[in-house]
Amino acid sequence: MSLASKTALVTGSTSGIGLAMARAFAKEGANVVLNGFGKPEDIETTRTAIESEFGVKAAHSPADLTKPDETEAMVALAVERFGSVDVLVNNAGMQFVSPVEEFPREKWDLIIALNLSAAFFAMKAAIPHMKKAGWGRIISTASAHSIVASPFKSAYVAAKHGIVGLSKTAALELAKDKITVNCISPGYVWTPLVEAQIPDTMKARGMTKEQVMNDVLLAAQPTKEFVTVDQVAALAVFLCSDAASNITGANLSMDGGWTAA
Repeated sequence: MSLASKTALVTGSTSGIGLAMARAFAKEGANVVLNGFGKPEDIETTRTAIESEFGVKAAHSPADLTKPDETEAMVALAVERFGSVDVLVNNAGMQFVSPVEEFPREKWDLIIALNLSAAFFAMKAAIPHMKKAGWGRIISTASAHSIVASPFKSAYVAAKHGIVGLSKTAALELAKDKITVNCISPGYVWTPLVEAQIPDTMKARGMTKEQVMNDVLLAAQPTKEFVTVDQVAALAVFLCSDAASNITGANLSMDGGWTAA
């Protein structure tokens, strides 16, 4: 498969799952637009590495996706730089843990804005360009929490359930436009953010690293294995292939069996 001459916009792509997706699309020949926060010098290193390694063009948008105007400007940047937005990946997100009755209003608003509303506004801005091109792929990183809930994660679970509903609705609206809309729902993925949580959890619970990984982080995943960022990226690339042209409105689990029960 080749994505040569296509443009992929991946939100939350300066690290973790999003960066793996951006690199995977670049490997297939797509120009990429990165989005996310970080040290400017680190982002520039990442951007230039993609260009030199894969022979494509890469840009970065610093858009704050909690602000609809900046989300729309990010899509406009992609079109201005590369002429189109052929692949949109809604990947940016955040988490906050608290009981419902104590959940801070500002945290609720922030999580819904970033994890759900930003995807809506990015899709709204990108769809006209996809329709004009007669082809498009919209992929959203959901979560096992788009299927099942966990306590103390009300905003995150609500947003992830919501993004599945949003994707299904858009898939039906775009079914005859050669634009597919799908979700990927990973379980626990091994990322720098997850790895960084382990020492504090070891200290707080008096556990070894192995105990934290198996009995805390992977408690719900029957395989007792983390999903890798490259596995998620490979599924995203497949969803952009001709073989996946009739997969739309789907929520594809990649969670080691977490939601099988």
